[in-house]
Amino acid sequence: MRCGVSRSCCHSPVGMRPVQKSLCVLMVLTASLAFLYLHVWSQKPYSVVDLRNRPDRAPEQLLKDHLLVPDKKYAHIAFRIKEEILELLPKNSCKCEVEPSMNLPFQKHFFGHGWSLEFANVFNPAELPEINSMREQEYRRYRERSQSSADQLLIVQANSPLEYPAQGVEVRPLQTTLIPGLSLQAADRTLYRVNLTATMGTFDVAAEVDGVKVEGEGEMHLIMSGSQLDNLNRQMQFVTYTNTLFHPNTADIVQFSTDEHQASFAIRIRHLLTPRLYNPGSSSRGTPGAEYNVSALVTIATKTFLRYDKLQILIDSIRKFYPTVTIIIADDSQTPEHVQGPHIEQYFMPFGKGWFAGRNLAISQVTTKYVLWVDDDFIFTPRTKVEKLVDVLEKTSLNLVGGAVREISGYTSTYRQQISVQAGNEEGDCIRMRQGHHHSIEGFPNCVVTDGVINFFLARTDKVRQVGFDPRLSRVAHLEFFIDGLGLLHVGSCSDVVVDHAPKIKLPWLKTESEKQYAKFRYPNSSDNSVIVKHSLFYFKNHFKCMAGN
Repeated sequence: MRCGVSRSCCHSPVGMRPVQKSLCVLMVLTASLAFLYLHVWSQKPYSVVDLRNRPDRAPEQLLKDHLLVPDKKYAHIAFRIKEEILELLPKNSCKCEVEPSMNLPFQKHFFGHGWSLEFANVFNPAELPEINSMREQEYRRYRERSQSSADQLLIVQANSPLEYPAQGVEVRPLQTTLIPGLSLQAADRTLYRVNLTATMGTFDVAAEVDGVKVEGEGEMHLIMSGSQLDNLNRQMQFVTYTNTLFHPNTADIVQFSTDEHQASFAIRIRHLLTPRLYNPGSSSRGTPGAEYNVSALVTIATKTFLRYDKLQILIDSIRKFYPTVTIIIADDSQTPEHVQGPHIEQYFMPFGKGWFAGRNLAISQVTTKYVLWVDDDFIFTPRTKVEKLVDVLEKTSLNLVGGAVREISGYTSTYRQQISVQAGNEEGDCIRMRQGHHHSIEGFPNCVVTDGVINFFLARTDKVRQVGFDPRLSRVAHLEFFIDGLGLLHVGSCSDVVVDHAPKIKLPWLKTESEKQYAKFRYPNSSDNSVIVKHSLFYFKNHFKCMAGN
């Protein structure tokens, strides 16, 4: 009979031979591990999102510290805490702990292992207090720069007779605007009265309505009163606000009150954002159905170091499919070689300046709407469809989309990473890394939303410059860019746009002197301080105390 994974096989008669028993147990174990593997790592039923013309989400509300300590008038009311929901709310405390998992045979080989890092450990304990003091000072200044009154949480109280614009009122610095939506819906009385108070500007009225008394015109406090409600409401339609304290991007929180009722609303003060538009060029001629002129929209950027043979292979492969696309090369080789050819720009740097410094240099010279980043040992193939990546960025709210890299073994990687930061205390915040993605993208099969991608991506040039590449990360870095861009970059990944990776394995005695020198820089030994530099940047620059991943 066949010895499958079944009850009859595993519960055979006593006379069953030991070899058959062992085989049956092995098959059961293998089937269990395979099932677990498929359950853990198979494609989850992620929801599909439409990123085309998708509105911005409302800002996240943080858990108030006194939520569980009610006011006196509510103290007598009993309540039950739902711990599973409370744990989901954001808190100002975090720990980088390895997530618990089942202890299974060969777990490390099949599923990898959890890890965590504490960044403060890279510092001398005697120096840490001074470093912490400087870090906290810089962090406070950063928050002061990046936050304004526009971030303040405003709640419209229920059953208030006041009507007002909760958000959306905007004025240019030192300019004037009407305030729409002001109204009073009150019960009958002999006199109606409303007050408006500002801190960064003054009020006035564009017209005077009969039967309404207006006090404080041209000042920060405006009072309007009258015996007829309709007249008062008509007068409020003419109220103006003039900004008097210059700030290019902030908000004035206006107080609006009547009798015992009071409300607040924000008037956003900021310059009109100056657009930076790019000429998309005409569609590619001679290509039926071509929608985009890749040469006018995309610049290919790369960084090279000693590997001119691989760089030339990359350029030759690009020219097979995109003969007129500009290629920008940042080069920090010790003895640089000039790379010749049409539509090629080569920029030289000091020897060994570094990986991220080269990225900054290359991208600083891009003049097109998009920049395609590639490593100098990649190879374009018919599957390297740059047009597909352009289409994704043109039609969605994404501003960076990665492709896939195929190794010589045939394995294809997208290196999708989920990145999240949990609020901490004075010791810093916690960052967690997970492999995977968030959602599939409607209208784009094989494309998903994620936070970090492989080292082959197309991005909006202005957005990449906004994030930048820290030049202190010299030879080993990549994901740090996406960590710096968390909250600024909207990232996607498409597995059907593939670039090949040149073979890495080469017998030691066949390596050239350039290849040996490259390996010394690219793969530093344990005494190299690159890890210390990276962890110290996470600790001080990013205000992280630890990192964990699965």
